[in-house]
This record gives sequence, C-alpha cells and structure tokens, in this order.
Amino acid sequence: MAKFSVVLLTAPPPGLAADGGGAFVKVDGRESLLRAVELFLNRPPIVQIQAVVAEDFAEEAKRKYGGHLGFSGVKLLTGGPRWIDQIAVAASHVLPDATHVVLHDAARPAVPYNDLDALLEVADKHAAVALVALLRTGLVEVDEGEQAVAFHLPQRYMHVLTPQVYQKAIFAEMAKTKQEPHASKFTLLKASPLNVRVSNAGDAMVAKSMIHLLPKPKMKASDNPFEEAQW
Repeated sequence: MAKFSVVLLTAPPPGLAADGGGAFVKVDGRESLLRAVELFLNRPPIVQIQAVVAEDFAEEAKRKYGGHLGFSGVKLLTGGPRWIDQIAVAASHVLPDATHVVLHDAARPAVPYNDLDALLEVADKHAAVALVALLRTGLVEVDEGEQAVAFHLPQRYMHVLTPQVYQKAIFAEMAKTKQEPHASKFTLLKASPLNVRVSNAGDAMVAKSMIHLLPKPKMKASDNPFEEAQW
C-alpha cells in the first residue's frame, strides 16, 4: 500500500517570477499556506507533511506559524528561494517508509478533495502524476517585444497544477540533479480549474470564492479541532 510524504513549497514554481510570497497571502482570514496544509490532514495514506520556507523568512515563519504547524504534526523546514532548492531540502527529510512524495504549491489553497483522492488513488501505478486543467481559450505566442508570433489552439495545451505525486526514487533523483523529470515521465490527471494560485489580494478573493464553490467531503466525527477546519 502506498504511503505518502507531502511537501509544501512556498517558493514560486519554475517559470514564475517571485510574487511577494503567494503562500503567505491571506485567503478569507488565513494564510494560503495554512489552508494548503489542511488539505492533507486526516488522510490515512499520508504519513508525513513538510512545509519549506525561505531561509530569510525562517524566524518569522516559526513565530507566526510554528505553533499551528507543530500542533498539526507538520515539520517546518528552511531552504533556498527557488522551487528546486526547497525540493532538495525536503528530500533529505522524507520518511524511510514513505513510498511516494506529494509535491504542492502552498499558494494553491483551493484543491477539490475528489481531485486529491483521485491523485492518491492512481499514484502507485505511475512514476509521476500531475494534475492538469483544460484551457478554455486559445493562446498567442509572442516575442521579446510582445509582438504576436503565432496563435495556438487550446486543445494542444493544458494548465499544469499541483499537487503532483512522484515515486520516492523519482523525487530523490530530482532533488539530487536539481532537474525536473522530463514531461514524458508524467501521467496527466484532468482536474478542476477551480484550483487557482494566489499571489495578491485580488487572487485571494477569487480563491475564497472558489473554496466556497468546491464540493465538501463527507466528514466523520472529528477527533481534533483541525479536522473541522479543513474546509
């Protein structure tokens, strides 16, 4: 049976510029990071949750979120400012009995529970799985001067989302080489476009609306206060 170590990164994903700390933007009164953590609580296949913050934010993060994360059983780590740097730090702390690693952008607080269920269910059949969402409109390719070069149909492209899940060996290799696996290694799992990324207050308002639109899981009687706070 697959066992999952979850890694939440606060650095922006590859291809995105530094966004002022999207993981720490408040969504309906609570930071996106805290909401993202709660997506993974109380799921029996998950044996570990780690959150990585930049080194220059370490003390402030411990002061602001250490108590909440510690009570939830989340290990707070510090790493570099880049996505791949934080992956490298987390890889060295993955529990020996974990078989897979779930990688999630902490600036994505609105992930439908059924997308998470589907991701974990198919994980043991593939080397790597990424959630994706269909594009609704076409794309225009531009040059450095933002002049149109070519138009592309939406059927050829999809939005890449997180969480993503990797076999532990694949994740360890990515951390060692600091290179993401080739796209051909990924199995794509179509997911909800409601899974939005926040980088400012405007995005936070959108995410808040999305969270309220998401279907709610059927919850068993709560054993701790954080079980009630997941949604």
